[in-house]
Amino acid sequence: MERQLLLDLGNDITKVRDKSDLIVLFSERIKSLMPFTHTIVTLIDRKDETYTPFLLDHRASVIKDHPEYEDMVKGRFPLGEPFIESVLAADGPVDFNLAGIVDAPQSPAFLRVNFEKGIRHVLMTTLRLGDQPIGFIHVYTDQEDGFSQEFKDIVRRITPQLSSAVSNIIKNEEILKKEREKSFLLDFSNDMTAVRSREDLAIVVKGALRKLNPDGGYVIRKMNADGATMSAYLYDTGASKFDKDLLEQVLAEKYPIHDGVQNRIMDSYIPLLFNVRRELQRAYQLSYLDLWENMGFETMVGIALRNADTNVGLLLLSIDEINIPILQGICSQIAIAMGNIMANEEILRRQAEQQFMLTFSKDITGVKTKSDLDFVVSNVLQGLFQTRIAVLYLLAEDQVTLRPYLFDKQFFDESEVAEREEFYSLNINEEQVRLVFESSQPILLDIDANLEVKCLKLSIQRKQRELSSVYASALRLGDQKLGMVWMLGEQISEPLLQGICAQISTAVSNVLANEHILRLKRQLEDENDYLKQQLNTNFDEIVGSGQAMQQVYRLISRVAESNATVLLLGETGTGKELMAKAIHNASARKGKLMIKVNCAAMPASLIESELFGHERGAFTGAVERRIGKFELANDSTLFLDEVGEMPLETQVKLLRVLQEKEMERLGGKTTIKLNVRIIAATNRDLEAEVKAGRFRSDLYYRLNVFPIKLPPLRDRREDIESLAQFFLSKFSKSAGKKSVKLSANALRQLQAYLWPGNVRELEHLIERSVLLATDPMIREFFLPQATGLTTEVPVMPSDLPLEEVERRHIIQVLRRCGGKISGLGGAAEILGIPGNTVHSKMRKLGISKADYYTH
Repeated sequence: MERQLLLDLGNDITKVRDKSDLIVLFSERIKSLMPFTHTIVTLIDRKDETYTPFLLDHRASVIKDHPEYEDMVKGRFPLGEPFIESVLAADGPVDFNLAGIVDAPQSPAFLRVNFEKGIRHVLMTTLRLGDQPIGFIHVYTDQEDGFSQEFKDIVRRITPQLSSAVSNIIKNEEILKKEREKSFLLDFSNDMTAVRSREDLAIVVKGALRKLNPDGGYVIRKMNADGATMSAYLYDTGASKFDKDLLEQVLAEKYPIHDGVQNRIMDSYIPLLFNVRRELQRAYQLSYLDLWENMGFETMVGIALRNADTNVGLLLLSIDEINIPILQGICSQIAIAMGNIMANEEILRRQAEQQFMLTFSKDITGVKTKSDLDFVVSNVLQGLFQTRIAVLYLLAEDQVTLRPYLFDKQFFDESEVAEREEFYSLNINEEQVRLVFESSQPILLDIDANLEVKCLKLSIQRKQRELSSVYASALRLGDQKLGMVWMLGEQISEPLLQGICAQISTAVSNVLANEHILRLKRQLEDENDYLKQQLNTNFDEIVGSGQAMQQVYRLISRVAESNATVLLLGETGTGKELMAKAIHNASARKGKLMIKVNCAAMPASLIESELFGHERGAFTGAVERRIGKFELANDSTLFLDEVGEMPLETQVKLLRVLQEKEMERLGGKTTIKLNVRIIAATNRDLEAEVKAGRFRSDLYYRLNVFPIKLPPLRDRREDIESLAQFFLSKFSKSAGKKSVKLSANALRQLQAYLWPGNVRELEHLIERSVLLATDPMIREFFLPQATGLTTEVPVMPSDLPLEEVERRHIIQVLRRCGGKISGLGGAAEILGIPGNTVHSKMRKLGISKADYYTH
């Protein structure tokens, strides 16, 4: 019977196709000899000197419902403990009474679990291949008397067959494993052929690695261009929970290759297994180790990614066991794909750079203004380097000061820069500035406290951006220093930046030249405006030949050809500006425009800017440089009208200019030499103003070099007729009328009037009378009654009805206005009512054209 049993068992073993079938057949054949509950086969692993479950009969197992069963099935048990050492030392099966060994020190946990489920004895036999133990067969029984010697002998004789069968199963599994590896790598290789981008690679890698470890995570890091650091390229967190902020921090960080972990991976040609807790105990201070622990990863595998002899990066994978062939096959293909993708990305990046540079070169040629320059340069820097100009400085005229010209609005407030230009300006002798100018290429500077305070003044914004460095490049046009540009950033291509800065230099030069042309154009326009104003006045002809005016002419003829300062005194309307023009036109300076400033016509806050000009940023609203009237009048004449109205603080600066013959623009540092002839005019009594403290005595004496007092019109009545005739001719032409004449009565009115407004009042009266005249003769003037004139005024009968009085008055006014109802000089203006009301009253009162209009 025993022989038949062995024969049958041998036949059964030859038919085994699945490893689980072996233990089931074994149990079924020998259970007829000895009652037992279940049996298993464990294998020895010489790598870590352990043994693990290999073949199990789950259906017959009495411990399959035990809470620790799953751990037992996956467990690894040391070969060095006394229980298993006694099995290895025996030359056949050994029967153990569990009650005697379950509580012994170092006894394996599976003995206690079986004992708790009613098992009382275990028969242990070593499986050997030749002289080499390869595993054990465990037979368990719940019988108190254990296993018989006969059963032990049968097991001893069966053991060689079982050892051979187990060995064959192991070999078959290795063959199947290699086939699966080949199939896995072949599928992976087929999938990789379709990879064209980083996104494609992420999908294929994620699918492959999930097959190896469904719940695990991984990260692929690439070698950075600096050759000294690595950054995250692809990642997957798997099924683990994680701290999102910590994950983002880890992914954003650059890690030096020689950080204690990465260098060990890169130096190894086989995958390396890392225990996360042990690595943390090494105190490397690496945030990704904290992340792994936070995600619950206990073991990580690291393998270098190499494309031929080039280090591309590395793979870190959460997995407990290393399948070296598969990992090496995966990583070799990942490395090739990464190399190809990064090479393609580099080609695309260079093509994009070339396109940006071509567009930039095209756009920069069209730059004419500062705003154009800001737009074009910002576009190219944002497109190429994801940055902007922090500050673009230009070298001032003194060749020492660098003033901000363009700046990023998110770092600077424009009005604050204008108000605090000195604070934001640099000195060419500062250490960092000197370094930039001494270098022929852009330089990278670390932002320390010194650089931040002296050059950037960007502490808050920089900290928000977490930027620690700045690129600076000099702007030159040939050997001429124009300024420099500062850009915040850490990965800016220096060759590209050098080319951009060269084109910026040319553009800045063009913009400055264009601004200079625009300033000259504005200056020319200003001069043209002055010229037009002068051309509109026939200032060569001064009307008047009386004795008072003859004295004025003699004084003008004596002073005109000199450079002496002239002070014109006289009441309002006496013709002081006309006299100033006459003096200028009789001088050697007549070839240039006389410049006029009315000191009473502008606020005290603006008169200094009007006289002396200002630099950009000198005060709020000073957005560009302005040339003052003194500069505009250089080598010519400056007429200061109403000089008595000048504020005291401006008088001080005017006195300095008159004394020193030089000035500075507001907010400027450069001294400008002047050659200006001053003619001042006032209707005030300056001596009285000096005594009252409203006018500086030293300025008065400086201006009062050659005073000329212009007589009022009431003191030169002999000139009234010639002046009236002059104005009649002038305004008749401008009004398109035939020459209008004066009646004897009208002339007597003019000569009898006191003329508080002098010649100007006479001029305005004649102009108004010409416009209102309905025939070629002006017969009377409507002058203020305060003059005491005895002109005949039509008397309205007192016994007329109110409507008739109103009707006659409207007709009288309409006749004076030549039938004109609305507009300047119309009846509506004289009556002080709207034109529509005049029309309404005319209809109501029956006033027709025949009542007031005569040919």
